[in-house]
Amino acid sequence: MANELTKTINTKDLPNSEGYFGEYGGAYLPPDLDEVMKEIDRAYRKIVEDPAFIEALMDLRKHYVGRPSPIYHAKRLSEAVGGAQIYLKREDLNHTGAHKINHCIGEVLLAKAMGKKKVIAETGAGQHGVALATAAALTGLECDIYMGSIDVRKEAPNVSRMKILGAKVIEVERGTQSLKDAVDAAFEAYLKDPVDQIYCIGSVVGPHPFPMMVRDFQSIVGIEAKEQIREMIGRLPEAIVACVGGGSNAMGIFSAFLDDHEVAIYGVEPAGKGLDTPNHAATITKGSVGILHGFRSLLLQDEQGEALPVYSIASGLDYPGVGPQHSFLHSIKRVIYESITDREAVEAFYGLSRMEGIIPALESSHAVAYAIKLAQTMSPDKVILVNLSGRGDKDIDFVLEHYPLEEYEPEAKNKRDGFKEFLAHIKTK
Repeated sequence: MANELTKTINTKDLPNSEGYFGEYGGAYLPPDLDEVMKEIDRAYRKIVEDPAFIEALMDLRKHYVGRPSPIYHAKRLSEAVGGAQIYLKREDLNHTGAHKINHCIGEVLLAKAMGKKKVIAETGAGQHGVALATAAALTGLECDIYMGSIDVRKEAPNVSRMKILGAKVIEVERGTQSLKDAVDAAFEAYLKDPVDQIYCIGSVVGPHPFPMMVRDFQSIVGIEAKEQIREMIGRLPEAIVACVGGGSNAMGIFSAFLDDHEVAIYGVEPAGKGLDTPNHAATITKGSVGILHGFRSLLLQDEQGEALPVYSIASGLDYPGVGPQHSFLHSIKRVIYESITDREAVEAFYGLSRMEGIIPALESSHAVAYAIKLAQTMSPDKVILVNLSGRGDKDIDFVLEHYPLEEYEPEAKNKRDGFKEFLAHIKTK
């Protein structure tokens, strides 16, 4: 069972016992929550040594989530773009349509083992909310999901899914009415009853042990990908690319390749309407060290240390902080963090849809857009592996309403040729 454990749970040396990745992480909490978090940490460390837990987790991954998710060679996209070959790790094919189910299953099994009656969480794009509501329905737990008003309107299909699954969706109308405020509200609700309920954080953020726990549950993505890509091409890829908001999907795939220094790793942040405007959420690119939601990391903040309003077309990326391990990986220069604008993300959204018949989430579209740029700097014998973290069903109505297809599709009699021309337009930008 020890061998199965190492295949299933990431056992990196970081974080340390206090939850730090270098200078980032930790647990900055009121006294009444400090002991609660230590209890969760103890319970987690105990349960991952339990063969019954590992067996249950692996069984659900295979028979419920649908793991392993496949890797797909995007041949038409690669040909149209020119340069390196683009491969996609298809997390969009998981049950519930994104990577979020990976850690939600683990968190709910932990909650059951701890005797909790309810799970609560925040959500932005709604994927974490749907995944947690799904896992709660599976295990018979109550579920409350906090979601900003803007995101409730923007991600209406996911709101409906959560309600059908039995979750209570609590709309947060204060502040920016987006992800940061949903986190605030969920933490406040958790403080009222940390005994009977547990806060299932949706990314590699928050106080220790959550950045570690979520990373560990997501590490299955990288473990699978490393084995799959070796089988497909006979070696490791030259580059890994994933979008970064809080950073769970990215840490999931990055974790398996961190010691393979021949592999370049790229995290892609949302540049929104431009890094020269306040309308972005590029935390690592433009942020400074601060404390938010119980952890120390890079943060978009004002001179008083208050989190700034942030923006992205992708609701799952508009968070003013970032997971502490990402800040650490940036500080040691192991991961390169770049950014993609809304416009570039929408171009990739439409481009992948037309070239490969895969409609990506707007979050994932940021990673695809950067891979398109990166591929053009590399030769055709090189390989880029993109973590396609979610599918775009939730975004279709919003994109068509606010970014009409007619504005992106070049005029051409043959639409297939038109999208080759469209991708050439990306190439020249």
